[in-house]
Amino acid sequence: MTSSLISDALKAVKPSATIAVTSKARELKAAGHDVIGLGAGEPDFDTPDNIKEAAIKAISEGKTKYTAVDGIPELKEAICAKFKRDNELEYTPAQVNVSPGGKPIIYNAFVATLNPGDEVVIPTPYWVSYPDMAILCGATPVFAEAKASDNYKLKPEALEAAITPKTRWLVLNSPSNPSGAAYTKDELAALGEVLKRHPHVWILTDDMYEHLVYGDFKFYTIAQVCPELYDRTLTMNGVSKSYAMTGWRIGYAAGPEELIKGMRNVMTQTTSNPCSVSQYASVEALNGPQDFIAERNAVFVQRRDLMVNLLNDCSGILKCPTPEGAFYVYPSCEAAMGKTSAGGKLIQSDQDFAGALLEEEMVAVVHGEAFGLSPAFRISYATSTEALTEAGKRIQRFCAGLK
Repeated sequence: MTSSLISDALKAVKPSATIAVTSKARELKAAGHDVIGLGAGEPDFDTPDNIKEAAIKAISEGKTKYTAVDGIPELKEAICAKFKRDNELEYTPAQVNVSPGGKPIIYNAFVATLNPGDEVVIPTPYWVSYPDMAILCGATPVFAEAKASDNYKLKPEALEAAITPKTRWLVLNSPSNPSGAAYTKDELAALGEVLKRHPHVWILTDDMYEHLVYGDFKFYTIAQVCPELYDRTLTMNGVSKSYAMTGWRIGYAAGPEELIKGMRNVMTQTTSNPCSVSQYASVEALNGPQDFIAERNAVFVQRRDLMVNLLNDCSGILKCPTPEGAFYVYPSCEAAMGKTSAGGKLIQSDQDFAGALLEEEMVAVVHGEAFGLSPAFRISYATSTEALTEAGKRIQRFCAGLK
């Protein structure tokens, strides 16, 4: 018998559900269907002109060669300045890693530190890639539920219950993808008290949506709130969401030098350096004007409130908390379970709900099972108000048709 080409580790990995939904929506649109795609985790704003001009200048000056494996000195200095300015955190360039996107930051940190049998604590609902990256590194994801009744925020007792002697990492994402939930200073301090009692646990804090917070909410990161955890925290961020630079593929992180060196060693044998032009553009993103962020956030607030109101007005079927940040909402569709859609589809899971919504109303969302907490689904409101309004009407019609 011919053995399988695919490794056992890869067999345990599921394709990204968010990418799958976005691809399906594009296919239906290409076939002429009036699809509204609410699956992509990508700002619909353009990259600011000053950042694009910095990239053009870099190209004109011939800055198109290989760079240092984990980032040019200018960008590392800009990242250190950003952490000091925004987060009151002191890092040196030797403590900074720049990678081709946020995913490689996480994956490289896992590759550098995880051994078979190690555990990674991941709050649910989670970004779809966290568990699979842990699995690819031979580790076991351990899920700690952040309940809808707690606005999808992990409670200290749930974290305590999830930690074992095998725990290597806690992944903490604030504001969250998929829920948009963000932790206050006091909430982070309470989690920090648990972590102080378990010195073998490292913290990977995914702050990719840091600047996308709304109203009076003030962002904090855990190493800032709990300085005692600084020496075992990897503080991750990037330019993709706040600066509308998803395609530029630049993520960055800062942490202990030993960890950063290990991540750099991984990169020497895998990706090598991030795109040189993107790095120079990112220097301008971090050092240049920041006022456009508040202007765009005002638009996101309007979209968030519109979407939350439309979803909570869905015939009592959906319950949607108001998130503090990011550009997602994560409504529960528990009340739809066991009902039948107007098109005759029996709804037994959130995947059934999302599938029937796409088939019958041409609205593409990502089912909650992909994020580890069901029954629910994720909507990205990083699209036009007109599209969101129409999508909301279609979702309301779909819910009204459930019997």
